Amino acid sequence: MRPLFHPALKDIKPEAILYALSDPERVAIFVKLAGANSGGTCSALADLGDRVIPKSSLSNHFKVLRESGLVLSERQGVEMRNQTRCTELDERFPGLIKAILTAYGQLPGQPKTD
Repeated sequence: MRPLFHPALKDIKPEAILYALSDPERVAIFVKLAGANSGGTCSALADLGDRVIPKSSLSNHFKVLRESGLVLSERQGVEMRNQTRCTELDERFPGLIKAILTAYGQLPGQPKTD
């Protein structure tokens, strides 16, 4: 199995983060993941309330989130465990993630505004 690509913190670019979070489904996945204290599996994060993301789309969303530097993914048996890199990213780009999530009205732990 191929190793997963995770960019080093110094190699993460703001434009990659902005691209990754330009999709509402990826934002919803990221917010859900950020709200989970211990991270989560891909399949556990597929349910967005009003609909479930197909596995093929979910896999691509996680690839974009991972390669942009927003999440760390680790294989555990047949599951993929994911966690955010919010703390690291906030040190490198202070306030960026919070500003993006605020713009979407989706900060972790707060009700979604429509």
